[in-house]
Amino acid sequence: MSGPHRLAPWVWLVCALPGIWLWGAAFANALGANPAEALIRGLGDWALRFLLLTLAITPMRRLLNWPTLARWRRGLGLWTATYASHHALAYAWLDMGLDASQVLDDVVQRPFITVGLLALLGLWALAATSFQRTMRWLGGRRWQQLHKMVYGIVVLGVVHFYWMRAGKNDFAEVHWHAAVMAVLLGWRVWWFWKTRQSDKLRSRCH
Repeated sequence: MSGPHRLAPWVWLVCALPGIWLWGAAFANALGANPAEALIRGLGDWALRFLLLTLAITPMRRLLNWPTLARWRRGLGLWTATYASHHALAYAWLDMGLDASQVLDDVVQRPFITVGLLALLGLWALAATSFQRTMRWLGGRRWQQLHKMVYGIVVLGVVHFYWMRAGKNDFAEVHWHAAVMAVLLGWRVWWFWKTRQSDKLRSRCH
């Protein structure tokens, strides 16, 4: 068994720990004066962190010349979707009492909920098509085009985070997440430009 496969169970256990702790602390009433809000926000924070970590895999793989890092991308993406789903579940359950009509009204009336729902739907689409069988069915080109949707999803996630924190005028973490997102997306723009320039140079040489 190769190194990544041996490490995988331990890595995924570490990924699960924040969620286990948050749910456990919420049921134990150990999340402060408003445990429901702390649970919902905590799960959302971890969803965004895992999304940024997933986006960091490709730059790290190329900059460090470490191709095996690519093996972790799908798993981290699935953890992103898992935390985002738990974030939405906690909101629908603890804030809305699992009342579908109230959730729908909230989606229509509050833009940051709308944006969050769009990001969640996008994550579900990526998670559902992240497996080899789906990749073969779609074809490599269409699959890659679909999964570029992650760039829009991370923007929606940061906007959702910003609007949520705007109510309490607390932007410190928002700025940090936005800066990381800007670096990761900016690197991709630079890499695309560099690749195009290299392709043009090769075509001239031939």
